[in-house]
Amino acid sequence: METLLNAALLSAEPGMERLFNLDFQLLHDAILVAIAVFVLFLVMSYLLFNPARDLLKRRQEKIQSDIDTAEADKTEALSLKAEYESKMKNVDQEAEEILSAARKKALSNEAKIVADAKEEAARIIRQANAEAELERKKAADDMKKEMIEIASLMAGKVVAASIDTTVQNTLVEETLKEVGDQTWLS
Repeated sequence: METLLNAALLSAEPGMERLFNLDFQLLHDAILVAIAVFVLFLVMSYLLFNPARDLLKRRQEKIQSDIDTAEADKTEALSLKAEYESKMKNVDQEAEEILSAARKKALSNEAKIVADAKEEAARIIRQANAEAELERKKAADDMKKEMIEIASLMAGKVVAASIDTTVQNTLVEETLKEVGDQTWLS
């Protein structure tokens, strides 16, 4: 290289010095540097720039996806908010409807219980009347037994006394009067 420089200096005219000479070597070096830079750019583009672009593209897509999801969530939240607000407005009305239905059910249950109680009372009264009727029949049967006993006693007296029919009739009437109206009426 030194020889080139010396040759360049010698060939230069005296008094005209150049900053640099445009010689073949300089052009050759400049083209090689340009090709090396271009190849380096291609290699760097392939190794660094494309992965960086892909990374940025994926990040951009993820951010866009997050934005879309956020917008969808916001829309859904707004619709849920509107739905809850409408429900809150109707809560008092729904509570009143539920209470009204509960009151109606309670009234129907009350009416059913009262009807069941009246039916039970009527059944108890019927049963008591039937028992009273049985007791009355039993008392009547007891009365008949007493009458039979009295009649047999009277018959024994009549046979023992051997009296006539007029005396017998008066005895029967007296006995009936003694046992009388109280026994038959009760």
